[in-house]
Amino acid sequence: MVKARKRFGQNFLHDPRIIHNIVTHIGPRKGETIIEIGPGHGALTGPLLDYGAQVEAIELDRDLIEPLKARFADRPFKIHNADALTFDYHSLRGDAPLRIVGNLPYNISTPLLFHLFSYSHDLGDLHVMLQKEVAHRIAAEPGSGRYGRLSVMAQVLCQVDLLFEVGPESFKPAPKVESAVVRMTPHQSPPVDITSIDQFSKLVAQAFSQRRKTLRNSLKTVMDGDTIASLDIDPVRRAETLSLEEFARLANHLTP
Repeated sequence: MVKARKRFGQNFLHDPRIIHNIVTHIGPRKGETIIEIGPGHGALTGPLLDYGAQVEAIELDRDLIEPLKARFADRPFKIHNADALTFDYHSLRGDAPLRIVGNLPYNISTPLLFHLFSYSHDLGDLHVMLQKEVAHRIAAEPGSGRYGRLSVMAQVLCQVDLLFEVGPESFKPAPKVESAVVRMTPHQSPPVDITSIDQFSKLVAQAFSQRRKTLRNSLKTVMDGDTIASLDIDPVRRAETLSLEEFARLANHLTP
């Protein structure tokens, strides 16, 4: 069996109880396609196939490719030797929205989530294992120390549900951190009125680029304090205190 590699951020899930819990929450249906990021040794892949789903796996580690192909040779399984950070998920879109699952490598989970968010119009849902700290950042509320750019973009695009936590003992090798499984389901309609999601994303990124600074300072290249105040937002507030609606108000002001 291929050993976990530190450079790929690999920690292979092996706990049958946790695997069952994840698959139960996913609720795979016969004949549907599920995209699995980082299948590892196939701990989730096997049960997904057992439910009758077709699995398209994205795996960067070449040493894992052939063992997975051999194990699932007679199943509706296809593997792409590719980097999940740059993969074109739209290329796998059929008639149904994409269902994506995975135990995301903790060292790239945040940029990978932002990459997946860029396909929000293609997504049906997303079930991912993350470092617990990152999971709580995604679900954080305004005013909390965890609330940041990731929180805002996840919540403006998706309904976020923290499903359950997972201890280090469920992996080989055991990570030094706790983990959590999160479900993200794209909103049918945005929770706030946004004229341009691209402008919204740019403004949020700029507002949090120096999170300890006030809005007057962090946004000074795009609007001054008087303009911020005219939108009923105190310019001496910090980005971490703003609601989704307030970010939308600022971004919409900048959208032609």
